[in-house]
Amino acid sequence: MKKLIYPILLGLIVLLAFFLRFYKVTQSPPSLNWDETSIAYNAYSILKTGKDEWGVKFPLNFKSYGEYKLPAQIYASISGIAIFGLNGLGVRITPVVYGTLTVLLLYFLANLLFKDKRVGLLSAFILAVSPWHIQLTRASFESGFSVFWVVLGAILFIKGFEKKKYWALSIIPFVISIYTYNAARVFTPLFIFMLFLIYRKELLKDLKVFLISFGIFVISVVPIGLSFFSGEASARFKLVSIMDDPGFVQRVNQARGKTDLPDPLPRLIHNKVTHFAYVFAGNYLSHFTPDFLFMNGAGHKQHHVQGIGELFWVQAPFILVGIYFLFKKKEKWRFFIIAWLLLTFIPVSITVDSIPNALRTILAVIPYSLLSAYGFWQIFDIFKGKKKGRFFNLSIILVSAGLFLYQFINFQNNLYNIYPKLYSRDWQYGYRQVVTYIKDHYDEYDLIVFSRTYGEPHMFTLFFMNWDPAKYQNDPNLVRYESNDWVWVLNFDKFYFPDLGDDGTKYKDIVDLNPGKKILFVGRSQDFSDSVERLYTVDFLNGNRAFDIVESK
Repeated sequence: MKKLIYPILLGLIVLLAFFLRFYKVTQSPPSLNWDETSIAYNAYSILKTGKDEWGVKFPLNFKSYGEYKLPAQIYASISGIAIFGLNGLGVRITPVVYGTLTVLLLYFLANLLFKDKRVGLLSAFILAVSPWHIQLTRASFESGFSVFWVVLGAILFIKGFEKKKYWALSIIPFVISIYTYNAARVFTPLFIFMLFLIYRKELLKDLKVFLISFGIFVISVVPIGLSFFSGEASARFKLVSIMDDPGFVQRVNQARGKTDLPDPLPRLIHNKVTHFAYVFAGNYLSHFTPDFLFMNGAGHKQHHVQGIGELFWVQAPFILVGIYFLFKKKEKWRFFIIAWLLLTFIPVSITVDSIPNALRTILAVIPYSLLSAYGFWQIFDIFKGKKKGRFFNLSIILVSAGLFLYQFINFQNNLYNIYPKLYSRDWQYGYRQVVTYIKDHYDEYDLIVFSRTYGEPHMFTLFFMNWDPAKYQNDPNLVRYESNDWVWVLNFDKFYFPDLGDDGTKYKDIVDLNPGKKILFVGRSQDFSDSVERLYTVDFLNGNRAFDIVESK
């Protein structure tokens, strides 16, 4: 019976992980965002035509909105969409599955690192209930997929010290992670290089296996390297990097202008290199603050349930204890774990938006889970066998469980009841309802005008109308243009996507330019005068108005 305890507990943890990711998955987050619909529609397009929305056969980089999405998440989403259809469940079942499997993989990784099933079970449990990991595996975020592949690669790498063939095999999931998410394109090569530096003596003992592994890596990354030099793979980086921030040079010049130092000291002290280092250091250190880790988490509304930390604050002392004993006991894999943690925050630190960032640093949830579990059992073992040791250990368990339960209940209440209501606008809520109305009345109108005020209405239209990808790819009315490293769709079929209101195109102008046509308009309330009859309205979940639908008379 004792032999069955650990498998039973592991099974229960995996089931819990699946439940926490699957329950109400189409309701919280409250709607699909534009990246999810883009990932899903391109997967649907590949499924139906073998081409992406741009008509490119099985691309390595999906142009999408012009930022060139990496391929792994899109191709992985095909099976879920094939089974459940082009809908919310079809999109989000994929991250639910790989998020759950990552919990299982972490159990095996922890066992390999510490040779302790207790640490394995607790690590898996911590990841299963992690606010950080749950949020990013309930929606179709590519970052969560990168965690799955890096953990699998790490397992095979560790097993390589027992059977060297696993070193070559570990390169495969590591490389797949590079094709999954932009942050992993920086993290994974750095991590592999660091592992080589740390364990080079063991790795170089079998030169043949090392060369095979190196060869697999080089050959596998050549395609993405070529796309980088072509500009495709670097498109997203240009949008968010420190160096491409319009204010970067301006701030350097301002710093020089404010100093009274004689030449050439202002140029030596205030220049692109020193300013980059200053911004990088600030970005990097911001991810180790208590506010980010344990109190409020990331500020980006899609990436985190607001008002709680990325980790439960009950983990804090166990993480510190875990780090202490990792080095005090000179654990064999201490540098492996610490390198993983420290390298995670390098990719995000060279960017300028949404700092600190939960999405680009999700890989850190793995070492934090390992350290939390290891630290807990180290404290437990300190009192084990001592006088009153049972009392102290029982107290640790009860206090930790009580604090955890309080935080976990608060997180769950926030996730299902508070977060969707307060932040539905941030998730582009309302597009499904609007497009459903359009679908029901499509044949009644000559022109459908859909404001792009909230961003990318064409993709939501394609997605929620289950638009035939072949028809879209060959649409003679399809008009796209690029501006500021972004692609805008202006027309397809009888749809027109202007920026209605404010300084954009006016409702009356469109009516005047299309005499005799019956036109359906979708926009904000302020885009139309009060005298225009509302056919249908959609509110955000907090009660504020999202969309008004009207028609020309």
